[in-house]
Amino acid sequence: MPSSPPFLFPEVQSTVLPDPSTFFSQNLLQSPLPTNSFFQNFVLKNGDQHEYFHPYLIKSSNSSLSVSYPFLLFSAAMLYQVFVPDITISSSTQKTTTPTKKDHVISSYSDLGVTLDIPSSNLRFFLIKGSPFITASLTKPTSLSITTPHSIVSLFPSNDDKTKYTLKLNNNQTWIFYTSSPIALYNKGSKILSNPFYGIIRVAALPDESNNNGSNCGEILDRFSSCYPVSGDADIKKHFRVVYKWQTRRSGELLMLAHPLHLKLLKQNNNNVTVLNGFKYRSIDGDLVGVVGDSWVLEAQNVPVTWHSIKGVEKGSYKEIVSALKKDVKELNSSNLNTTSSYFYGKLVGRAARMALIAEEVSYPIVIPKIAKFLKETIEPWLKGTLKGNGFLYERKWGGLVTLQGSNDSGGDFGFGVYNDHHYHIGYFIYGISVLAKIDPDWGQEYKPQAYSLVNDFLNLGPRFNANYPRLRMFDLYILHSWASGVTEFEDGRNQESTSEAVNAYYAAALMGLAFEDSRLFDTGSTLLALEIQAAQTWWHVKSEDNLYEQDFSKDNRIVGILWSNKRDTKLWWASADCRYCRLSIQVLPLLPITEPLFSDGVYAKELVEWTLPSLKGKTNVEGWKGFTYALQGIYDKENALNNIRMLKGFDDGNSYTNLLWWIHSR
Repeated sequence: MPSSPPFLFPEVQSTVLPDPSTFFSQNLLQSPLPTNSFFQNFVLKNGDQHEYFHPYLIKSSNSSLSVSYPFLLFSAAMLYQVFVPDITISSSTQKTTTPTKKDHVISSYSDLGVTLDIPSSNLRFFLIKGSPFITASLTKPTSLSITTPHSIVSLFPSNDDKTKYTLKLNNNQTWIFYTSSPIALYNKGSKILSNPFYGIIRVAALPDESNNNGSNCGEILDRFSSCYPVSGDADIKKHFRVVYKWQTRRSGELLMLAHPLHLKLLKQNNNNVTVLNGFKYRSIDGDLVGVVGDSWVLEAQNVPVTWHSIKGVEKGSYKEIVSALKKDVKELNSSNLNTTSSYFYGKLVGRAARMALIAEEVSYPIVIPKIAKFLKETIEPWLKGTLKGNGFLYERKWGGLVTLQGSNDSGGDFGFGVYNDHHYHIGYFIYGISVLAKIDPDWGQEYKPQAYSLVNDFLNLGPRFNANYPRLRMFDLYILHSWASGVTEFEDGRNQESTSEAVNAYYAAALMGLAFEDSRLFDTGSTLLALEIQAAQTWWHVKSEDNLYEQDFSKDNRIVGILWSNKRDTKLWWASADCRYCRLSIQVLPLLPITEPLFSDGVYAKELVEWTLPSLKGKTNVEGWKGFTYALQGIYDKENALNNIRMLKGFDDGNSYTNLLWWIHSR
C-alpha cells in the first residue's frame, strides 16, 4: 500500500523571510533549502559577507572571489579571525553585471561543500570545507585578474611547463597556483594578469613552516595538487559512525584537512587514510592536519540513551524525592500558563515530562496520570493548531516550520520565524511528546504524524525521507555540531550559544525513536547526540590544561559563551561576559540523564564550578541559575551540593526541586 503523505502544519506566507531566489539556481528552488549552513552568508542580503571554509575565509562580491588565510587575534574576552582579502580572483574582461543579474549563483551544494558560479567571469568555484586548495574551473577561455592589498615581492613559474606559479607577498605569505594546462601569469604592479585560460586552477597558501616541524609543506601541496573534490557527502551510520565520501576529479590522491575532533574520531586502522602530522594549517578551531584519502570513517564515543538516570537513584533518597514530586505535581495546572512563547512554553512541557520519568524511577506512579493530563493539555493545542496567540505553521519559501508570532516578526519567538533556534524550541516539545508516547502509547499513535513533522524540521535525512524539509537543518557535518542562527547575515558566520539545549534536541529525538520503535530515528538522534556532546567538550568546555585556545583566553575562561564559526565570545546574547553563572547555566540546562555524559569529566566540572561560584556571592535573585551550578557541584561534592540545593528558594522555569534532587541522588 502506498504510504500517506507526511503531515504538514497549516501553511503561511512569511512576511519576514528573505527571498532565496536571489542566489540559488532555479533548479534548487524546487526543494527545501538550507537555512543554517556553513555557506549561509552567500545567499543573504547582497551575498557579500565572508564565510569560513577551513582554512580560508572566503568572500564573493563584485563578480570576484576573495580568499583570506586569516590571522588569529585574541584577548581574555574573545578570539577571532581577521578577514583580509589576501588574493582576489576575477576575470580581467568580465562583463559588468546589471542590477537584475546575480553576482554569483549557488548551483549545487552538499554536506561538505558548495559550488559557487560567477557567470560574468566564466568561473565556477568548488568550495569544499577542509580543502587546503581553492579550486576553480574556467568554463571557457578567460583572462584572469588576481589582486592583493599586499605588495608583491615576487611571482615566478615553479616548473618548466608553466603549470605552477609561486607568489610571495610582503606579509610573509606564499601562495601557490596550480593549473591543469600551461598558463602565463605576469605581474602588473598591484595585480596579476593571465593570458586566456580554460581548465582548472587551484590556489593554496603555504602553511607556516614554524608550525610544521620543518616539513616541506610545498612538496606535499605539489604531490596532491592534481586530484580535487567537487562535493562531499556525510553518511550517518548506526553505531555512532559518520562516513565522509568526496566526489573527486583528475588522477591522484585527495588531500584534505582534519580539525581536532576529526582526529579524535578518525578510524585510521581501516587503511583508507593517511594522517600527515607534519602538515598543518592554523585555525580558530585548533590546528588543521592533513589527511590523505577520499573517504573517512569517523566513530563517536558511544553515549547511553536512557529514559532514566544512567546509574540509578539511591533507594534511601526516594522519600525526599517523592515529597518534592508530590508538591511539584500538585502545582501543575495548564490553565495557569502565562506564556505563548514557543521556547518558554516548550521548557514548561519538558519540566513536566521530567516529573513523569522521575516518578517511574522512584516507583511512585500514582502521580503519572496527572502529569500525563497536563502534558496532553499543553502539547495538543500546538499539534492541533488551537492555541490562542501562537502555533506551528509551515512556509514553503525555504521549506520549514515557523510560528505564528515569528511569521510576521523576525524577533518573535527568538527568531524562530527566520530559522533561529529550531532545535532548541522543538527539542523541548519532542521530549514531552516522547515521554507522553511512552506512558500513553495510544496517544502517541494518534499524534505520531504531527510529532514526525516536528522532528523532521531539524532532523530530516533528506528528500527521500521527507520532501518538505531540508537535510539536517541545524547540524554541520564538517564541524560536527549544530548552528543555532538561521537566515540572518553575520560577519562572523553561524553561531550557537547553548550546547546543552542542542544535546537535548538530539537526545529527545533518540527517545522518540525508542517510543515509536523507530530504529532509524533512534540511530540518527543518538549519533548526532554523541557528536554534539564531543564537540561541546572540544570547543565550548575550556579546561585549564587545554592548549586548544590561546593562553590569555584559556586562563580567564572555563566555558565559551557564544561560539561562532569565526569567533569565540565570552558574552551571551542576553548577558555580559562577567555573568559566569549565566554562561554555566546556558551550557547545562535542561538537567537530564544525558547531562551526565555531557559533563563526564569530573575534574573539569570542578574547575567550572569553582570558576563560577564567586560570581554568585551576594546575589539574591538568581536562584534558578544557582541550581545548575550546584547540580554540577554534585558531580564531585555531593554532600555540599545537596545542602545548597535544599536551601534554594526558586528554580529555573524548565527545572524543579524534584529534578535537582533526582540529579544529586543519582550521582
